[in-house]
Amino acid sequence: MKRIVSLLPAATEIAAALGLMDHVVGVSHECDFPREANDRPRVTDCPVHNAGLTSEEVDEWVRGSLRENGTIYTIDEPLLRSLQPDVILTQRLCDVCAVGYGTVARLTESLPGPPRVVNLEPSSLLDIFDDVRRVAEVCDVPERADKLVAKLSQRVERVQHRASRIANRPRCFLMEWVDPPFCSGHWGPELLEIAGGHDPLGRKHLPSVQIEWKQVLDARPEIIILALCGYNISRASRDYELLRQLPCFDSLPASRRGEIYAVDASAYFARPGPRIVDSLEILAGILHPQEFREFAPRGPEDWRVARLNRQAAQTQRTHHQLPGGLKR
Repeated sequence: MKRIVSLLPAATEIAAALGLMDHVVGVSHECDFPREANDRPRVTDCPVHNAGLTSEEVDEWVRGSLRENGTIYTIDEPLLRSLQPDVILTQRLCDVCAVGYGTVARLTESLPGPPRVVNLEPSSLLDIFDDVRRVAEVCDVPERADKLVAKLSQRVERVQHRASRIANRPRCFLMEWVDPPFCSGHWGPELLEIAGGHDPLGRKHLPSVQIEWKQVLDARPEIIILALCGYNISRASRDYELLRQLPCFDSLPASRRGEIYAVDASAYFARPGPRIVDSLEILAGILHPQEFREFAPRGPEDWRVARLNRQAAQTQRTHHQLPGGLKR
């Protein structure tokens, strides 16, 4: 069996779901699921994760580093060489999400073998499933991918079928960054559609982009979901205070209705791996809690989603105390 180094969290989760975790010999600094990933040597680093910056400062630092260095990550080359990988899982999708593909490809050429570099570059739900098959094929376990994708697809189809019978499709804003505001892209708007909503600001199957706050005001979303790239619920909840300070925030239907949520984008929405289907189910529970009671927000004990509007705090504490998904 091949020795695998994964340079992005989603790839590590794909490998684990395919039963390949015993063959993963190195991971990125962000790989934290499943738990076994925390026992593997970490071959990348990014100083911004330990800098304690505000969201605006993170945005400025990322833009500056990409402009000056072409990347925000470093690779421990001696460690990577010592691991002697046969396969390196990386991506070309986003220079902010993981080490750039070009950097990895150039380094790989100097390694013994050299190892095979597998590029994961999804922009849709089907692309994510294709990436599962791609990893399985390279690692000689294609039949495992067939079974895994079939199970994931069945869950998607169940949500889609139930949501298709719901007449009300609320206007949503799936927000990927607050300061400055970014809309959702790639698979984000697609997940909202399947879950029974509509994001007029989303860029389906295209990269997310910075937008003007006026565009949000004009869209008048009924539900706002903070799926902030790389942020867990606690960090996203802090940025809710920034959101509340933006002009005319209180005039938005989502604000008046108390329909503002923070989700764990670090674990789910921003990771194009098997748990992207969990993200779909989370959205279905937010958008249509009566129809998807098993996925609806469950109050303060829910590690996947938190309702943020203070006026809705009491409702949040008593609403849908039902079992959810698997804890991280």
